[in-house]
Amino acid sequence: MSKFDELITVVERVKLFDDEKRAFNGFISQDHVKSVEMLNVLDQYEVKRRGDMEEDPAYKQLISYCILENERGEILVYQRLTGGGEARLHGLGSIGVGGHMNDVPDARSIMDVMIDNASRELSEEVGLTLNDDQYLEHLGFINDDTNEVGRVHIGVVFKIRVHTDQVEVRETDTLAIEWRAVDAIEDLTQFESWSALILEKLK
Repeated sequence: MSKFDELITVVERVKLFDDEKRAFNGFISQDHVKSVEMLNVLDQYEVKRRGDMEEDPAYKQLISYCILENERGEILVYQRLTGGGEARLHGLGSIGVGGHMNDVPDARSIMDVMIDNASRELSEEVGLTLNDDQYLEHLGFINDDTNEVGRVHIGVVFKIRVHTDQVEVRETDTLAIEWRAVDAIEDLTQFESWSALILEKLK
């Protein structure tokens, strides 16, 4: 099946942003009033064909975006290579592992949907299987309407603490990874927009 025929979770922009009253660019934490309100609205998500949504700014595609932190306090930085899926992001660094969210029919809440999808992406992309002592900490939302990718997506940002040896690249033709201290990251122009906006806050 083509990735464009994939069924993904989306939310109408007018509902998510309350007719633009909650619109923002950048990263907002989970305790920000807009973030709290948007999290409640996510329960009104719909399931749509990805190909129809990629250029439809009336909807925001929900993206899980997980920041991995190791035992030394370093974060995982990776680069999408030319074998990866999203051509518009090739060559740019990222600190978020994740992707589009599919429907989870037996989910009790939107948080269950997000955690299920985030867990799948972590397993597929960096070989991480969550254990009972690990959990995804919701950090907030990331949005950037200043570019064509950002206009049709919104990121739900999580952080998870891991041991370095839990992480490995399974598809070396699509990802290259390294662990870096946040303070050592200086040139944010080398990162895709969401990562750059989050790094501004972390630094």
